[in-house]
Amino acid sequence: MPLNPWALIAVVLVAVPAYYLGSRTSRFAGSTQDFLVARRAVRSRRNAAAVSGEFLSAASFLGVAGIVLKEGADGLWYPIGFTAGFLALMLFVAAPLRRSGAYTLPDFLQARLGSVLVRRFATTFMVLTGVVYLVPQMQGAGLAVSTVLRVPTWVGAVGVTVLVLINVLGGMRAITLVQAFQFWVKLFAISVPAFVLCAVFVSGGQAGPAGALSSPEPPVFADKTSVELQTDVTLKVTTLTPVWVQAPGAKSEHLEAWATGTTVRVPKATRLTFQAGTPVPVVTDATSNNADWLRPGSGGLPDMLRTYSLLIALFFGTMGLPHVVVRYYTNPDGKAARRTTAHVVLLLGLFYLFPTMLGAMARMYVPQLLVTNQTDAAVLWLPPTMLPGVAGQVVGAVVMAGAFAAFLSTSSGLLVGVAGLLSTDVFRGRASHFRIAAAIVAVVGAAMAATLQPTDVSTTVGMSLALAASTFAPLLVLGVWWRGLTWPGALAGMTIGGSLVLAALGVYAANLFAGRPSAWFILQPALITVPAGFMLTILVSLATRGGRPANMNAIMLRLHAPDPLGFMRDRTPTRLGQVTERRRTGHGRHRK
Repeated sequence: MPLNPWALIAVVLVAVPAYYLGSRTSRFAGSTQDFLVARRAVRSRRNAAAVSGEFLSAASFLGVAGIVLKEGADGLWYPIGFTAGFLALMLFVAAPLRRSGAYTLPDFLQARLGSVLVRRFATTFMVLTGVVYLVPQMQGAGLAVSTVLRVPTWVGAVGVTVLVLINVLGGMRAITLVQAFQFWVKLFAISVPAFVLCAVFVSGGQAGPAGALSSPEPPVFADKTSVELQTDVTLKVTTLTPVWVQAPGAKSEHLEAWATGTTVRVPKATRLTFQAGTPVPVVTDATSNNADWLRPGSGGLPDMLRTYSLLIALFFGTMGLPHVVVRYYTNPDGKAARRTTAHVVLLLGLFYLFPTMLGAMARMYVPQLLVTNQTDAAVLWLPPTMLPGVAGQVVGAVVMAGAFAAFLSTSSGLLVGVAGLLSTDVFRGRASHFRIAAAIVAVVGAAMAATLQPTDVSTTVGMSLALAASTFAPLLVLGVWWRGLTWPGALAGMTIGGSLVLAALGVYAANLFAGRPSAWFILQPALITVPAGFMLTILVSLATRGGRPANMNAIMLRLHAPDPLGFMRDRTPTRLGQVTERRRTGHGRHRK
């Protein structure tokens, strides 16, 4: 893709307001309450925009279109699951979480179960979840910046890390307004290009150069096309495919004929050239034929099991994400927390219409991404491909602005969430400790993003959601609604669920390094790990009835009593693992 000078202007137009808003609001952040929960005074509508802003990550802005390009109808479960996760959060835990008065999820578990050991394990797993979620954001930033500005991928990761670190030094109070602003930037940056490119598509006869989606055959190269691989790929070939291959370091290319029904391993830095009319070979985890692409569940039983596993991870995983859960402690009361979640569902439903449309168009206009395994860049490639010239560059710059906002907002939320955990559970909870923790997490995330082999953003994010669902969903659902939950049961369920997901993640990384495909239960283990976590938590709790806190009645009353009754107590950290509580005044009223 040619260099786009407009993209640099767009990035600056996003970065400067973000820096200004973050630095301005940082001046008013001085207490621990400011850094962790923004004084618990964020209005529900602003909080909904901030939650949506930090949740719509690279997996949403880039990954949804990329997964639709690769998998078609099966890829639609990602935006559905992302949105449904907040529905589960609203129905089961949003208001009780806020009424608990906690300031982090581990703090809630300590207040509910009376165990410092459970708190420490929860902190460990939440930090791991946050880091696993942060790495693909940094890698997505590197991919986007290198695609549009022709710089090394590590430049984008480091640039985003520096800017995010500056923004989060003021804590939760500083980034709330920034993330709300960035949501509207992302909605504008995905919707306007979608409308423009749809108009181009309709005026062009409703069929792309790679063929119409209604055609059952694979997409084809409309012109002679050369691609250079950025990573090792394994391609599956559906028809006899002639291709000119230039091996890494070679000065000339040679002709090969890939046989029907074979898979071909192609190393990084190889240059492939296909003639016009050649069917597009695709990476092994993509759908080849348009007929299968349009039909959900075309992969048989393994595909069905993987889909159910994905839905479980997305549905239950949202309530365990550190940057999402901490937002609910910033609301004034439980009613505001529910209202916030209802607004989030509406905002996400509106947003996800547009990357889905762009992913479908990408299959007709940029099928070469199915060869290079860079499908996450589909929304960046579409504008200059469909609109050659300055118009395409301007539209592409708008998309780049939204992508950059996605990296900033989600990375900011993750840094604040994880830094808040470390500052209170590892350090002593002071403002300076928050800043130190944020710097440590930022450096670790950027280093991992630069050294690990990149993969689909949606796949990596799905693994982090599976980790969150397997560790925290049983504790939250049972902790809020079941009086019989004990601290040994919580510890056992969290440990087994988290360990199984981490084992699957290790096998997936080893297979990726060796170029081997992974089974569905490795890619999406939640169908096994989440029920295992729930079951073990219940069984161990039934066997250890003495592990329940003595003040169970008071705890459950606080979680479920309506806000105007005044049972809510806000917990404030004083030093490691210890809190003070203050009674809330008023009758639970708040501004919208």
